[in-house]
Amino acid sequence: MTGDPLLFFVIAGALAAVLAKITIWSPRRLWVKLTALGVTALFLPLAYLAFSDLLSRPKPVQVEWVQRGVKEAEVLAVQYREDEAIYIWLGLAGTPEPRAYALPWSEQAAKQLHEAMREAEEKGTGVQMRDPFEPSHDESEPLFYARPQDPPPEKAQQADNPLVMPAPEGAGAG
Repeated sequence: MTGDPLLFFVIAGALAAVLAKITIWSPRRLWVKLTALGVTALFLPLAYLAFSDLLSRPKPVQVEWVQRGVKEAEVLAVQYREDEAIYIWLGLAGTPEPRAYALPWSEQAAKQLHEAMREAEEKGTGVQMRDPFEPSHDESEPLFYARPQDPPPEKAQQADNPLVMPAPEGAGAG
């Protein structure tokens, strides 16, 4: 399940409308009702701006709960900010678009990722990340690794004798 930001905004708007209705029908003074109604009206554009701004920011991996069960992800891009974070773009199976995440800064993870990227470039493959949203990682296995090369496709062989080439079509008619 992935969340649609527009759906989240519609839900926030519906909740604000319910609060506004409660405010209007509550047994309060008129100025209290108008103030609450004004705050509710200001909430909607603020909620829209907050949702749209969040769309462009990497999500901390610690707060990802929808994709929590993902065992592996493909690392598509990375940016290091020493003593701040490791920003990664991940390709997740079953999700059509890549997602931006922020890993807490770790010298060990940065070195591991850099080494995996170097190895993947040599092999001509990509980089994978194990358990990207698992809060406690098994230190015995690296978090990042270069994906192994795919085996070459099997060659089709002649059933009778692989050394004898078949005659071209139409050869023998003469």
